Amino acid sequence: MSLDILIFGAHADDAEIGMAGTIAKHTAAGLKVGVCDLTRAEMSSNGTVERRTEEAEQASRVLGLSCRTNLGLPDRGLYITPEQVQAVTAEIRRHAPRIVFAPYWEDRHPDHIMCSKLVQEAVFNAKLRNYMPDMPAVQVEATYFYFINDIGPTDLIVDITEHYEQKEASLRCYRSQFEQGEGIVSTPLNQGYIERVKARDSLLGQRSLISFAEGFATKTPYVVTQFGV
Repeated sequence: MSLDILIFGAHADDAEIGMAGTIAKHTAAGLKVGVCDLTRAEMSSNGTVERRTEEAEQASRVLGLSCRTNLGLPDRGLYITPEQVQAVTAEIRRHAPRIVFAPYWEDRHPDHIMCSKLVQEAVFNAKLRNYMPDMPAVQVEATYFYFINDIGPTDLIVDITEHYEQKEASLRCYRSQFEQGEGIVSTPLNQGYIERVKARDSLLGQRSLISFAEGFATKTPYVVTQFGV
Protein backbone atom coordinates (compact mmCIF):
# COMPACT_ATOMS: atom_id res chain seq x y z
CA MET A 1 0.00 0.00 0.00
CA SER A 2 1.29 3.44 -0.95
CA LEU A 3 1.21 5.83 2.02
CA ASP A 4 1.36 9.57 2.49
CA ILE A 5 2.99 9.17 5.91
CA LEU A 6 4.87 6.26 7.47
CA ILE A 7 5.73 6.41 11.18
CA PHE A 8 8.29 4.16 12.83
CA GLY A 9 8.45 3.28 16.51
CA ALA A 10 10.52 0.81 18.48
CA HIS A 11 7.43 -0.47 20.31
CA ALA A 12 3.67 -0.30 19.92
CA ASP A 13 2.55 2.88 21.77
CA ASP A 14 5.66 4.93 20.87
CA ALA A 15 3.95 6.62 17.92
CA GLU A 16 0.79 7.23 19.97
CA ILE A 17 2.72 8.88 22.80
CA GLY A 18 4.59 11.17 20.47
CA MET A 19 2.12 12.00 17.72
CA ALA A 20 -1.30 10.34 17.98
CA GLY A 21 -3.02 13.71 17.63
CA THR A 22 -1.10 14.47 14.45
CA ILE A 23 -1.97 11.02 13.11
CA ALA A 24 -5.67 11.55 13.81
CA LYS A 25 -5.59 15.00 12.22
CA HIS A 26 -4.10 13.65 9.01
CA THR A 27 -6.29 10.56 8.72
CA ALA A 28 -9.35 12.78 9.25
CA ALA A 29 -8.11 14.86 6.31
CA GLY A 30 -8.09 11.75 4.13
CA LEU A 31 -4.37 11.03 4.10
CA LYS A 32 -3.10 7.46 4.20
CA VAL A 33 -1.04 6.99 7.36
CA GLY A 34 0.74 3.83 8.49
CA VAL A 35 2.75 2.80 11.53
CA CYS A 36 5.58 0.28 11.64
CA ASP A 37 6.63 -1.06 15.05
CA LEU A 38 10.14 -2.50 14.92
CA THR A 39 9.74 -4.95 17.82
CA ARG A 40 7.01 -6.91 19.57
CA ALA A 41 8.04 -5.39 22.92
CA GLU A 42 8.70 -8.84 24.34
CA MET A 43 10.94 -7.38 27.07
CA SER A 44 8.18 -5.21 28.54
CA SER A 45 7.64 -5.57 32.29
CA ASN A 46 3.87 -5.77 31.79
CA GLY A 47 1.67 -7.37 29.15
CA THR A 48 2.30 -10.22 26.75
CA VAL A 49 3.24 -10.01 23.08
CA GLU A 50 -0.27 -11.18 22.21
CA ARG A 51 -1.94 -8.56 24.36
CA ARG A 52 0.33 -5.78 23.07
CA THR A 53 -0.61 -6.80 19.52
CA GLU A 54 -4.32 -6.58 20.35
CA GLU A 55 -3.85 -3.20 22.01
CA ALA A 56 -1.96 -1.87 18.98
CA GLU A 57 -4.80 -3.02 16.72
CA GLN A 58 -7.35 -1.24 18.90
CA ALA A 59 -5.30 1.98 18.88
CA SER A 60 -4.90 1.73 15.10
CA ARG A 61 -8.69 1.64 14.68
CA VAL A 62 -9.12 4.64 16.98
CA LEU A 63 -6.66 6.66 14.87
CA GLY A 64 -7.90 5.48 11.48
CA LEU A 65 -4.59 4.05 10.30
CA SER A 66 -4.44 2.60 6.79
CA CYS A 67 -2.06 -0.12 7.97
CA ARG A 68 0.11 -1.19 10.88
CA THR A 69 3.02 -3.60 10.58
CA ASN A 70 5.60 -5.14 12.89
CA LEU A 71 9.08 -6.13 11.76
CA GLY A 72 9.63 -8.51 14.70
CA LEU A 73 13.14 -7.24 15.41
CA PRO A 74 14.46 -8.09 18.90
CA ASP A 75 13.30 -5.86 21.75
CA ARG A 76 16.42 -4.42 23.44
CA GLY A 77 18.33 -5.84 20.50
CA LEU A 78 18.09 -3.00 18.00
CA TYR A 79 21.45 -2.22 16.42
CA ILE A 80 22.82 -0.78 13.19
CA THR A 81 23.40 -4.08 11.40
CA PRO A 82 23.03 -4.74 7.66
CA GLU A 83 20.08 -7.05 8.34
CA GLN A 84 18.13 -4.56 10.45
CA VAL A 85 18.82 -1.64 8.10
CA GLN A 86 17.62 -3.79 5.20
CA ALA A 87 14.41 -4.68 7.05
CA VAL A 88 13.55 -1.02 7.67
CA THR A 89 14.58 -0.01 4.15
CA ALA A 90 12.33 -2.70 2.67
CA GLU A 91 9.39 -1.35 4.70
CA ILE A 92 9.96 2.13 3.29
CA ARG A 93 10.14 0.78 -0.25
CA ARG A 94 6.98 -1.31 0.21
CA HIS A 95 4.95 1.77 1.16
CA ALA A 96 6.77 4.54 -0.75
CA PRO A 97 5.75 7.25 1.76
CA ARG A 98 6.15 10.94 1.01
CA ILE A 99 6.99 11.66 4.67
CA VAL A 100 8.64 9.49 7.33
CA PHE A 101 8.57 10.01 11.09
CA ALA A 102 10.95 8.48 13.64
CA PRO A 103 11.62 8.94 17.35
CA TYR A 104 13.82 11.88 18.33
CA TRP A 105 17.47 10.85 18.45
CA GLU A 106 17.83 11.50 22.20
CA ASP A 107 15.67 9.61 24.72
CA ARG A 108 16.01 7.74 28.00
CA HIS A 109 15.14 4.45 26.27
CA PRO A 110 18.02 3.05 24.17
CA ASP A 111 15.60 1.34 21.75
CA HIS A 112 14.09 4.71 20.82
CA ILE A 113 17.55 6.04 20.01
CA MET A 114 18.42 3.00 17.92
CA CYS A 115 15.08 3.15 16.11
CA SER A 116 15.85 6.75 15.15
CA LYS A 117 19.27 5.77 13.82
CA LEU A 118 17.94 2.77 11.89
CA VAL A 119 15.26 4.85 10.21
CA GLN A 120 17.75 7.54 9.20
CA GLU A 121 20.02 4.91 7.67
CA ALA A 122 17.09 3.30 5.88
CA VAL A 123 15.70 6.56 4.48
CA PHE A 124 19.10 7.23 2.94
CA ASN A 125 19.50 3.71 1.56
CA ALA A 126 15.94 3.57 0.21
CA LYS A 127 16.83 6.01 -2.57
CA LEU A 128 19.92 4.07 -3.75
CA ARG A 129 18.89 2.04 -6.79
CA ASN A 130 21.85 -0.34 -6.46
CA TYR A 131 21.02 -1.12 -2.81
CA MET A 132 18.63 -4.07 -2.62
CA PRO A 133 18.03 -3.73 -6.38
CA ASP A 134 15.16 -6.24 -6.34
CA MET A 135 12.94 -3.45 -4.92
CA PRO A 136 12.35 -0.06 -6.63
CA ALA A 137 14.22 2.85 -5.04
CA VAL A 138 12.12 5.36 -3.06
CA GLN A 139 12.92 9.02 -2.41
CA VAL A 140 11.36 10.22 0.85
CA GLU A 141 10.50 13.92 0.69
CA ALA A 142 11.03 14.70 4.37
CA THR A 143 11.89 13.03 7.69
CA TYR A 144 10.62 14.42 10.99
CA PHE A 145 11.28 13.31 14.56
CA TYR A 146 8.71 13.03 17.36
CA PHE A 147 9.30 13.04 21.10
CA ILE A 148 8.48 10.15 23.41
CA ASN A 149 9.94 10.41 26.92
CA ASP A 150 12.23 13.41 26.64
CA ILE A 151 11.41 16.69 24.91
CA GLY A 152 14.14 18.36 22.85
CA PRO A 153 14.50 21.47 20.68
CA THR A 154 11.23 21.78 18.76
CA ASP A 155 11.35 23.02 15.18
CA LEU A 156 7.59 22.97 14.53
CA ILE A 157 4.36 22.17 16.32
CA VAL A 158 1.00 20.82 15.16
CA ASP A 159 -2.26 22.02 16.71
CA ILE A 160 -4.04 18.82 17.79
CA THR A 161 -6.68 20.39 20.02
CA GLU A 162 -9.63 19.06 18.00
CA HIS A 163 -8.18 15.54 18.03
CA TYR A 164 -6.95 15.30 21.61
CA GLU A 165 -9.76 12.99 22.71
CA GLN A 166 -8.63 10.55 20.03
CA LYS A 167 -5.05 10.74 21.27
CA GLU A 168 -6.11 9.95 24.82
CA ALA A 169 -8.38 7.14 23.61
CA SER A 170 -5.54 5.60 21.61
CA LEU A 171 -3.22 5.69 24.60
CA ARG A 172 -5.83 4.13 26.87
CA CYS A 173 -6.00 1.17 24.50
CA TYR A 174 -2.65 0.15 25.99
CA ARG A 175 -4.09 -0.89 29.33
CA SER A 176 -1.26 -3.33 30.01
CA GLN A 177 1.19 -0.43 29.96
CA PHE A 178 -0.63 2.55 31.44
CA GLU A 179 -2.98 1.05 34.02
CA GLN A 180 -2.31 -0.47 37.43
CA GLY A 181 -3.86 -3.66 38.72
CA GLU A 182 -3.27 -7.08 40.19
CA GLY A 183 -0.07 -8.67 38.95
CA ILE A 184 1.09 -5.41 37.31
CA VAL A 185 4.66 -4.31 37.94
CA SER A 186 5.08 -0.65 38.87
CA THR A 187 6.81 1.26 36.05
CA PRO A 188 7.05 4.94 35.01
CA LEU A 189 4.31 4.21 32.43
CA ASN A 190 1.62 3.32 34.98
CA GLN A 191 2.42 6.17 37.37
CA GLY A 192 0.35 8.90 35.73
CA TYR A 193 2.24 8.82 32.44
CA ILE A 194 -0.76 9.69 30.24
CA GLU A 195 -1.48 12.71 32.44
CA ARG A 196 2.13 13.86 32.09
CA VAL A 197 1.95 13.51 28.30
CA LYS A 198 -1.21 15.63 28.34
CA ALA A 199 0.52 18.28 30.47
CA ARG A 200 3.47 18.29 28.07
CA ASP A 201 1.22 18.72 25.04
CA SER A 202 -0.65 21.55 26.77
CA LEU A 203 2.56 23.32 27.79
CA LEU A 204 3.98 23.00 24.29
CA GLY A 205 1.01 24.80 22.80
CA GLN A 206 0.61 27.59 25.32
CA ARG A 207 3.07 30.06 23.76
CA SER A 208 1.06 29.92 20.55
CA LEU A 209 -2.29 30.05 22.41
CA ILE A 210 -3.01 26.47 21.37
CA SER A 211 -4.70 24.16 23.88
CA PHE A 212 -2.77 21.04 22.81
CA ALA A 213 0.14 20.64 20.43
CA GLU A 214 2.67 18.01 19.42
CA GLY A 215 6.23 19.03 18.63
CA PHE A 216 8.66 17.79 16.02
CA ALA A 217 12.30 18.21 15.12
CA THR A 218 13.95 18.17 11.72
CA LYS A 219 17.58 17.95 10.62
CA THR A 220 16.92 19.88 7.41
CA PRO A 221 15.65 23.46 7.03
CA TYR A 222 11.90 23.77 7.15
CA VAL A 223 10.72 25.37 3.88
CA VAL A 224 7.97 28.00 3.77
CA THR A 225 6.66 29.57 0.58
CA GLN A 226 6.04 32.99 2.09
CA PHE A 227 6.09 34.46 5.58
CA GLY A 228 2.83 35.66 7.02
CA VAL A 229 0.69 33.39 4.85
